[in-house]
Amino acid sequence: MDRTEPRLITSVERGVATVVISNPAKRNAMTTAMWRSLPELLEGLAADPEVRVLVLTGAGDTFCAGADISTLRENASTAQGLAVEAEEALAAFPRPTLAAVRGYCVGGGGQLAAACDLRFAEEGASFGVTPAKLGIVYAASSTRRLVALVGPGTAKHLLFSGELIDTERALRTGLVDEVLPPGGLDKRVEEYVRVLASRSQLTQASAKEFAAGRTDRDAHWAAEARGSTDTAEGVAAFLERRAPRFTYTTAPTR
Repeated sequence: MDRTEPRLITSVERGVATVVISNPAKRNAMTTAMWRSLPELLEGLAADPEVRVLVLTGAGDTFCAGADISTLRENASTAQGLAVEAEEALAAFPRPTLAAVRGYCVGGGGQLAAACDLRFAEEGASFGVTPAKLGIVYAASSTRRLVALVGPGTAKHLLFSGELIDTERALRTGLVDEVLPPGGLDKRVEEYVRVLASRSQLTQASAKEFAAGRTDRDAHWAAEARGSTDTAEGVAAFLERRAPRFTYTTAPTR
């Protein structure tokens, strides 16, 4: 395969799935084929019990510069619909997700980063939500997700102006969770996802749903807790001063 061909590159190692957005000729812009393939790719990773954490990042020194503009010329509504479907599939992934951002995280790239549970960025990264530059109505679900992250004021600033913000402002407004010095992103992400992979999926999955606002799953998670050995294992490991061996595995949310 031509390494310059637009594609999503996937690998799984020690419980961590990594999805790399790769379109080097266009700053990792997402093509129609890439948008269309992401939900199916995520479905496959969600079905893999070995996957405990997912990291989304971009090839080289850029996260994602948005949608390939040529796809908007072909059919803007279709392209936007595919982007929203991909975003929703990422938000619904049943295990913790983290966007590792360097360089540009703009437009559709920002949608994907916002759909992750957490965002770590390298100093010098730039963030922007740019539909106002193209005359596009930003999807209601995407707008609500952005507002939930940064509040209505910052969301309006980003949406109204399409201006880019730096990592300092992104951190201050809650768009990113950590900012790392140049060269420090990969090491921090590797260390952090190793921690996530060692924790209880029972806790993580229930917390992810509750944090997203679901109010119809309390009984479900109470039953899951009763049927799981994770609590007993966690308590025993603490008292025995050893690392816990959690066995609960989440399934895709319905």
